[in-house]
Amino acid sequence: MLIDIHCHLDHCYFKGDLDNVIDNAEKAGLKVILTAGINPETNRKTLEMADKHDIVKASLGIYPIKTLQKEIESGDYPLKENKFDIDEEIKFIEKNKNKIIAIGEVGLDYFWFKDNIEEQKELFEKMISLAEKLNKPIIVHSRKAEADAVEILESSKLKKIIMHCFSGKKSLVKKVIDNNWYLTIPTNVTKSFQFQENVKLIPITQLFCETDAPYLSPFTGARNLPNQISAHTKVGKRNEPAFVVEAYKKIAEIKNMELKEVVNNVWMNFKNVF
Repeated sequence: MLIDIHCHLDHCYFKGDLDNVIDNAEKAGLKVILTAGINPETNRKTLEMADKHDIVKASLGIYPIKTLQKEIESGDYPLKENKFDIDEEIKFIEKNKNKIIAIGEVGLDYFWFKDNIEEQKELFEKMISLAEKLNKPIIVHSRKAEADAVEILESSKLKKIIMHCFSGKKSLVKKVIDNNWYLTIPTNVTKSFQFQENVKLIPITQLFCETDAPYLSPFTGARNLPNQISAHTKVGKRNEPAFVVEAYKKIAEIKNMELKEVVNNVWMNFKNVF
């Protein structure tokens, strides 16, 4: 009953290999892969994948636009030019509300730019309003903007909030706990002190596991990898949903719990939120 609550199966690292990736996930015991759109191009690919594969569920969103454009230009997320009408895309998401289980990936990102903060906040508030209107959980990105993201969310009516890869300081993690929101623990918790500390702080009843695939691999070298995985991963370039179990294992280790107990608790979190 494993769940990958956040990944990007539309990424070019999965091109020509997606069926094998889905097969690997099913063999690893996954029941749900929630793949996230971030703009019109990826939102449509996300719906196509969810329609084709029963295990794949769709989450549609609009990522901070200027940040995504920077990532496109750097080659980190090769996509078409990222120019579109925000309100039209919101209408598209609303039109497809019965085909999705969440709004996301949305949020704030101050890593690349700090000259468009008000613009980012305006978009984030629009996506929060959409989640409220559609009564859907929201999956939030908050890189280098954790305090602002928490403040905006606290002023909303949303209750079902999942903070993806949250890297805020302990006082903000405690706010997430007190607000009864959820944190994701990504697979690179195997080597990330930040996420290990999050595991210690937050109750098991407020945790999800994610890969953020193709990013945040739990492995440090090819010698630690399963034999059947692709060449992409063997050179350290690709994470995939099958590896989400590594996050579950690390949570079990840190919290001194049985792996099965962690799996069951995260599954109940999923049923409570979705």
